[in-house]
Amino acid sequence: MTGRERVLAALNHQEPDRVPYDQGTTFVTGIHRIAYDNLLRAIGMADLEPRPILDPIQQLATPHEEVLEYLGVDTRSTYLYLPGRPDRPEAKASDDGHYYRYTGEWGMKWRMPTDGGFYYDMYAHPLEGATSVEEVEAHDWPDPLATLDTDGLVRACREVHEANEYALIVGGYGAGFLELDLWLQGFNDGYMNLIANKPVTEAILDNILRIKLEHAQAVLEAVGQWADVFYFGDDLGHQEGPAIRAEWFRELLRPRYLEYFALIRKLAPQVKIFFHSCGSVYDLLPEVIETGIDILNPVQVSAAEMDTARLKREFGDALTFWGGIDTQDVLPHGTPQEVKDEVRRRIDDLAPGGGYVLNTVHNIQPDVPPENILALVEALEEYGWR
Repeated sequence: MTGRERVLAALNHQEPDRVPYDQGTTFVTGIHRIAYDNLLRAIGMADLEPRPILDPIQQLATPHEEVLEYLGVDTRSTYLYLPGRPDRPEAKASDDGHYYRYTGEWGMKWRMPTDGGFYYDMYAHPLEGATSVEEVEAHDWPDPLATLDTDGLVRACREVHEANEYALIVGGYGAGFLELDLWLQGFNDGYMNLIANKPVTEAILDNILRIKLEHAQAVLEAVGQWADVFYFGDDLGHQEGPAIRAEWFRELLRPRYLEYFALIRKLAPQVKIFFHSCGSVYDLLPEVIETGIDILNPVQVSAAEMDTARLKREFGDALTFWGGIDTQDVLPHGTPQEVKDEVRRRIDDLAPGGGYVLNTVHNIQPDVPPENILALVEALEEYGWR
């Protein structure tokens, strides 16, 4: 089977010849630039020409095609072909010399230490303290089409599709509804206004929806016929449980998810909707499934209630699980054999009957040794074939 056939079989709940594998192709299935550089040295590819960073905030590498082939990755994405992002967005330190700083398109401000920094962290929120809908509407909302290279998008997606070797993931715009609501206001105001000032919350969510719909329409009208998966993410979980009450999800997020997904289905009826949420989302899964998602990522097995055997048993008919290999403990701290044991366990739990794409839980972090990444790939070869 080709990588695309493998992924499509799994998404249709059929067992492919081998469990499909994604690594490095999206902002939530990627690999930090430090771990990537270490991997390149380990596999003898350190002399490959450097590529632009995939995501500056998370400092993700854009993998070379040679590396994706070496690892046996079955997916490709629009992110890989159109990153267009510098390693450090402003490429200069602040006046005190301690941070690189960056203001994103939504207005949040980010910074990364100049000495040994691994990521950019948010430190300022443009709608913090907003108390009225008028203040929300006056915000400088981003234009999702301003930097959209439609011609480049078409060329890249056509090329991937016509080769018919890999499943194609097309990305949405920005983070999720709840995430952006909290980021724009700051977490204190964002959570308080779920109760104390719902008009502000709803105005923010409506603007996010408007922007996401505009972007999805433009992208899917251009390349929707070639897409296999449409990426969407919204972190709804913490380590010990959901990040939002079920009634707030129903009132504030569910109707906007439904409208967003309806447009995607209309323009690209064949795509599977990829839903990323870190943390413990078990209690919210029935509600989220009802909005029409097809895929759950990253399946954070170290969070409460996220046992893979139970998830497969209870939700395996409705969902494809995409992830599951623990990055919180096993990958950075385990031995290669412990990594192989982890891979075998998740395949045993999630792969029977299809509905599983193997991937790490979120991105491979800087402290993951290359021998553990290679052990993961070796385990897939040992245990992933039917």
